Amino acid sequence: MARRDKSEMAKMSMLMIMMISSMLMTMVDSSRSVQRSRDSEESEIVRRHLLANGLGVTPPMGWNSWNHFSCNINEKVIKETADALVTTGLSKLGYNYVNIDDCWAELARDAKGNLVPKKSTFPSGIKALADYVHSKGLKLGIYSDAGYLTCSKTMPGSLGHEEQDAKTFAEWGIDYLKYDNCNTDGTRPTVRYPVMTQALMKSGRPIFHSLCEWGDMHPALWGSPLGNSWRTTIDINDSWLSMIANADMNEIYAEHARPGGWNDPDMLEVGNGGMTKDEYIVHFSIWAISKAPLLLGCDIRNMTKETMEIVANQEVIAINQDSLGVQAKKARMEGDIQIWAGPLSGYRVALLLLNRGPTRLSITAFWDDIEIPPNSIVEARDLWEHKTLKQKFLGNLTATVDSHACKLYVLKPVA
Repeated sequence: MARRDKSEMAKMSMLMIMMISSMLMTMVDSSRSVQRSRDSEESEIVRRHLLANGLGVTPPMGWNSWNHFSCNINEKVIKETADALVTTGLSKLGYNYVNIDDCWAELARDAKGNLVPKKSTFPSGIKALADYVHSKGLKLGIYSDAGYLTCSKTMPGSLGHEEQDAKTFAEWGIDYLKYDNCNTDGTRPTVRYPVMTQALMKSGRPIFHSLCEWGDMHPALWGSPLGNSWRTTIDINDSWLSMIANADMNEIYAEHARPGGWNDPDMLEVGNGGMTKDEYIVHFSIWAISKAPLLLGCDIRNMTKETMEIVANQEVIAINQDSLGVQAKKARMEGDIQIWAGPLSGYRVALLLLNRGPTRLSITAFWDDIEIPPNSIVEARDLWEHKTLKQKFLGNLTATVDSHACKLYVLKPVA
């Protein structure tokens, strides 16, 4: 009897061990499955947030056709612009994107649903044009829309054709997509834009994704996982009031700009003739310190010496392309006076003194307003005069600024 009891107890113990072992194995397998699922989800989140394209580490630089040419574009204009970026030396300064805006395609897709380059204006096709632009050491950008038609209503949008169009763009060798927001199905851009983001990621080619949502639903707040830049404003026009209004709207979202994703107050109007030289200098200066895309909007083939001096200012471009990637903000506003400032690499500060009024004004920037220790002795470099000021500054810097003009400095504490 004792032996049988012991035998039964041994069997029960063995059964218990087997059951516990089976339970543990199930728990381990389940844990591994959950972990794999979590790893996959985290990997997908990271992949989405990085866009998997590695682009936009600094704001993009180049040219866009819309501000000057509107719909009056053709492959000859695009090729000659690419040539001009090289021959003027602008490409060596970083202006590398040649971006075709609206009106490049036929209104009807082909039998397979593909976009068709307009035969009357792009007879050689976009692939041949991309090859030409690439042969110059430049990159080609193109335009589409998160709607059924683009804003001009002269060509199809990509709504419902996102994967097909992204694949087409990749096959053509496109490097940049400006994606507009006209003629939609009524759904929110937060629903439509991620579809193109995912399509671009699947295309197999790194393509800079520029969200052109016009700031309607504050894309700076949600654009980072979806695009490399996002419009924060309505369309710019070649006037002081429009330019300043866009600068103001863009500045609100300064904290959301960072390497890989930039606030976009729209393309540059410098050289199109609607503003004075001083106003264009203000325009270029604000875009530079705002870490905005520097996309020229004039006719590169026929630039004046004055325009070239503005857009080719290497010291101002260096602020825009600074590796720290922090957008400047308004540090103080008093009537028509504005003081903008932002940190740069190497413990330096970019300082803009802006006079928005009708008369000449004296403007003073105090160190405690622009986050420089109050007792610091500072060296100032004037970026438009291309000279380091002889005087060293303690506590503040004062300058006299003309109407609708600015002073732009890089400040460096020396003691």
